[in-house]
Amino acid sequence: MPAHTFLEHVAADILAKHGTNLSRTAVVFPNKRAALFMNEYLARLTDRPMWSPAYITISDLFRRHSDLQVGDPIQLICILHRIFTATTGINETLDQFYGWGQMLLADFDDIDKNMADPRQVFANLQDLHELDTTAYLTEDQKSLLQRFFKNFTNESESILKERFLRLWSRFYEIYCNYNEALRQKGIAYEGALYREVAENEGLRFEYDRYIFVGFNVLQQVEQRLFTRLKNSGKAYFYWDYDNYYKDNINNEAGHYIRQHLQLFPNELHDTDGSVFQCFSKPKDISYISAQTDNAQARFVSQWLRQNGRIEAGRKTAIVLCDESLLPNVIHCLPPEVEKVNITTGYPLSLSPFSTLTDLLIELQTTGHCNGTDKYKLRQVLRVLRHPYAPLITQSCQQIAKQLSEEHTLFPSRQALAADEGAALLFKDISQGGEDSNANLLGYLLDILQLIGTPPSSISSPRGGREGVSSPLFQESLFRTYTLLNRLRELIIQGDLQVQLNTLLRLIGQLVSSTSIPFHGEPAEGLQVMGVLETRNLDFDHVLILSCNEGNMPKGVNDTSFIPYAIRKAYNLTTIDNKVSVYAYYFNRLLQRAKDVAIVYNNATEEGRTGQMSRFMLQLLVESSHDISLQSLTSHLTPHTSSLPSGGAGSPIPKDPAVMSLLKNVRSLSPSAINRYLRCQLQFYYNLLAGLKEPDQNDEDEIDNRIFGNIFHRSAELIYTPFASSGQLVKKSDLQEILKNRHYIERLVDQAFKEELFKTKSNSFTPEYNGLQMINREVIISYLEQMLKIDLQLAPFTIIKVEHQAYTTFQLPSPQLPSTQLPSTQLPSPRGGREGASLSIGGIIDRIDRISHPESGDLIRVVDYKTGKAASQAIYDIDDIFSGINISQKHADYYLQALLYADIVRQSAKLNPGSLPVAPALLFIQHAAKDGYDPILTIGSGRDKKAISDIKDYEEDFRKRLTMLLEEIFNPAIPFHPTGDMQRCESCPYRKICNI
Repeated sequence: MPAHTFLEHVAADILAKHGTNLSRTAVVFPNKRAALFMNEYLARLTDRPMWSPAYITISDLFRRHSDLQVGDPIQLICILHRIFTATTGINETLDQFYGWGQMLLADFDDIDKNMADPRQVFANLQDLHELDTTAYLTEDQKSLLQRFFKNFTNESESILKERFLRLWSRFYEIYCNYNEALRQKGIAYEGALYREVAENEGLRFEYDRYIFVGFNVLQQVEQRLFTRLKNSGKAYFYWDYDNYYKDNINNEAGHYIRQHLQLFPNELHDTDGSVFQCFSKPKDISYISAQTDNAQARFVSQWLRQNGRIEAGRKTAIVLCDESLLPNVIHCLPPEVEKVNITTGYPLSLSPFSTLTDLLIELQTTGHCNGTDKYKLRQVLRVLRHPYAPLITQSCQQIAKQLSEEHTLFPSRQALAADEGAALLFKDISQGGEDSNANLLGYLLDILQLIGTPPSSISSPRGGREGVSSPLFQESLFRTYTLLNRLRELIIQGDLQVQLNTLLRLIGQLVSSTSIPFHGEPAEGLQVMGVLETRNLDFDHVLILSCNEGNMPKGVNDTSFIPYAIRKAYNLTTIDNKVSVYAYYFNRLLQRAKDVAIVYNNATEEGRTGQMSRFMLQLLVESSHDISLQSLTSHLTPHTSSLPSGGAGSPIPKDPAVMSLLKNVRSLSPSAINRYLRCQLQFYYNLLAGLKEPDQNDEDEIDNRIFGNIFHRSAELIYTPFASSGQLVKKSDLQEILKNRHYIERLVDQAFKEELFKTKSNSFTPEYNGLQMINREVIISYLEQMLKIDLQLAPFTIIKVEHQAYTTFQLPSPQLPSTQLPSTQLPSPRGGREGASLSIGGIIDRIDRISHPESGDLIRVVDYKTGKAASQAIYDIDDIFSGINISQKHADYYLQALLYADIVRQSAKLNPGSLPVAPALLFIQHAAKDGYDPILTIGSGRDKKAISDIKDYEEDFRKRLTMLLEEIFNPAIPFHPTGDMQRCESCPYRKICNI
């Protein structure tokens, strides 16, 4: 015969004692959850017509007997701030006061709910004689206070103590004035309302009997009300507990039950084993450790499919000690679960409306250029790319595409207002007579209202109307709108006068504490709930997730103005009370269950200890149950997306598909060749697989690439007039440019316009943010440094700037020398691109002709570098192609510079006089010392030698480059991953390359 639940026993007892006419009966629960179950049990247990009782919560019971209304939390703090400043004379702003005002209000609430004497609690700590009048205190309480006061009022008082005492002496006055101010408005905080009801001797109760079901901890206001109803013969009490922890004085789960049974006897007999001796009955209990929250959520599906848990319906419960797991758990429910009831709310902070609100606020604050009608591109694009943007403006994608293509970093309001919705989105909220915060909130409300009533032509984010009409969408919209509207009303009424940063914190706080309720039939289907919703309910199958220390018991915040010793002495709530409450929740949930799985996260990260709950340890040690210890292990295999062959991180052979891609390659840049030397797989992913690195063209920051581009373009603008005219660059020319800083600035601004703002319009004037202004100054200083270096060489001739130069390589046989590969790995001479031609080259920053003090007249091929110089030397040509320590040696720079020098040396057009051609790397940052020579050197120590003519190294360089190209195109040599793991750390393909 199946075991009955606690509520079934209660229902049977109520019918037996009070019959079926319960119209004058109120059943009072700690929360609303149990009412539907109780009603079902009452109807099932009788075959006669029945007048159902009224079901109310304890909160409803108090509020029904008071003329006051519980005030809005924000309004309560605002009024408290006004009373505080008026009472103390301390002119503290609401922004400064708000945080600890919440703490003071919580203290007032606790004092009233426990009916402590506020005058005694806030007595002057220095007046020890105050204890003489506290006859109601026990000797232990007096001793506790005396020890605390003695320590607190020692002779070496700190400034902090003095300030605390000064505030403490005014708290009682603040308490009295505050409550009076609230009464005048007809409102109260919850504790004050409860106390007023508890102290009202003239109360007239609506019902003939009040049946209190499933309570645990009772605050003093509740005890006072319960006592009055009991003395009048109107109260009946049903306590839900098990003798296992009730009779064990060392088990904190039974702490309050033991106290309350003496005051309010149980209607059910304590000796009834079917009700109060269930904990020790055989149970299947498992403790399961998991390394991630996601692993816990994924375990849900596996757990539900076993032991008939899905078929058990509402007898199966998934309990979330950390309710932020809810979205993951919902997604992990197996498709076999047809009915599910979710009692914990969906966090509003996880809805798209939360992110949309954040983005809109950012757009109109940090994203708006003060004093102008322009916005920052990044914030504009983030709003336009939000999934709800099409519900605001149909032009969102078109606007975003145009801005990205044109890279307009500061688009104007006029350019953005493509339609009525976009005009509202980029509205000027500085206009209007209201408070700026009210204007901002009004703007947000207008946007939300537009989303809530979109034209029929506008589609939902998923391309249909289903998303817009979904209950979750509508409820999220309603909750967000209500929250923001309430804040705006308080601002307009003058109650909430705060700075913007405090308003934003308030919005974040309210959103994070708001949940969206799920509507369903609680009496059917799988139950997914938080810990508090489990009160009074019993389940056969229980899965408890994230049962970690800090979640169970919940991380208790004991921040208070009232020290622990005083709290303890006056029976206020302490951390001990909170631990006892959660101990009861934990044990009560297990007492009638048949099988229980408790999962905890054993990872120590993000401030978590990775420890199982203390209640789990206690159960493991004290109970007679045989508890199995298990762990969840992850066996994840990364999936590659349709790569031709091989696998991520493993060599990729050059099969016909890969060779087909290689045969389409007609040209290579030095960057591509250097990418191959760094990592052959990276070369494959980038050049052949077409997986290009994303271009962050919607960012207004300047990364190294953009910085280098701006510098190169600025240098090009300086020397283009000389290159075009062919005139000699004299010292006087450079000195004149150096003197004319405005000229340099103008050229840098032009480079910024072209490279960062992507425009050549003469009417466009760049508007720099702080970081851009700093980069602008650095580039100007680099140009001045470059000119000073060139001043030492003048006069010289600029031949070309930013010149495209290419050479052609023939690929004969792909046979490599036996010294390069073992004989067993010699490549096949067929199947590659033997006999084919390959174009190699790129853009040369600068080609000039100088008179070198040691080498005489020569042509330099100059490559500008704005980064750091090499920390290691290049010993020979083979060192450039070895692929070892590329970054430390700047072997990649050498390869590019030598290649360009070789191209110029062979060009009759660029070098008609067959002059020596020297490769040069001009490191701007390290060129300050006199006699700096950017011409490359090879070797080290006494063997170090400048490459004054590429001809001396041409044969070795071309031979080594040809060998490398043959290797790239040889079908017998796969693409191998790099052996240097440090390169993987910054590789953009590391997530698909499992080395």
